[in-house]
Amino acid sequence: MPTEFSTLTTLDHDYSNRHINLDPDGYFLIYLDRDAGLICAKHFTNTVNDRGFAVDPETGDLLPCDRPIAQPHTAIYTGRTAKELGIEITEKADPCPVSRLDHALYLGREFVRAEIALINGTEYVQD
Repeated sequence: MPTEFSTLTTLDHDYSNRHINLDPDGYFLIYLDRDAGLICAKHFTNTVNDRGFAVDPETGDLLPCDRPIAQPHTAIYTGRTAKELGIEITEKADPCPVSRLDHALYLGREFVRAEIALINGTEYVQD
């Protein structure tokens, strides 16, 4: 018997809300440049405190998740497809800005979602 769509949606929602440790090598904000036909990922450094929270490296204050912060990005990676972008980050970047396998897996899923939105002309919102 095939799995119902609502069951899969619930499963994905549960996985999206599980705890994962922050990657000490940084994080990415993913967006589309529709005019150029590109999936883009801005990389930012990460300072993680002993409790596993992202903090301002100078003050030690927790960084908010609900609003933009004034932090410069370290690099912008682009690709026409999810695979091309993944290769740019994991194989061509030196050093690789991803140190955790769960982070790499998350990025791969997000890049595919972004590619689908780019192809279909639909909105992409990073999970």
